[in-house]
Amino acid sequence: MKVALGGTFDPVHDGHRALFERAFDLGDVTVGLTSDELAPKTRDEDRHVRTFEQRRRDLDAELADFAEQFDREYEIRELTEPTGIATESQFDVLIVSPETETGGRRINEIRRENGDDPLEIEVVDHVYADDGEIISSTRIVKGEIDEHGNLTPDRDGRPKREPET
Repeated sequence: MKVALGGTFDPVHDGHRALFERAFDLGDVTVGLTSDELAPKTRDEDRHVRTFEQRRRDLDAELADFAEQFDREYEIRELTEPTGIATESQFDVLIVSPETETGGRRINEIRRENGDDPLEIEVVDHVYADDGEIISSTRIVKGEIDEHGNLTPDRDGRPKREPET
């Protein structure tokens, strides 16, 4: 099976790892990584998002471990639009989180319009932090939790903008 998923992945956390695990369990994986231009448009809050290359490097390291564990292939592709790569005909399954399930249904509408079969949509439940709230990159960047959902009350978050060099 050919599996697709997408996101900004800044930073990668246990919620993302749950998505990756399900994806690699099902087949070979293509991950769409939001471009530098698209990433800020996908955020609910204004916060600094690291560059595509920084995020790609970290994502590649994560995916390599899953690929080895599941004996699967993977590819990272740049997303320049929200519907991304999943509208392409070669994919069978789309991995989504509960908040991106609606986007998955929109992708299937586009696929039908293009004459392609709809994707099987696999919704992976959220992963929760120690405080019972959802693990999210925004919470990590704010300094509330670490990538595993451990509370980090003494940690400062990431600045909203990268410092000038």
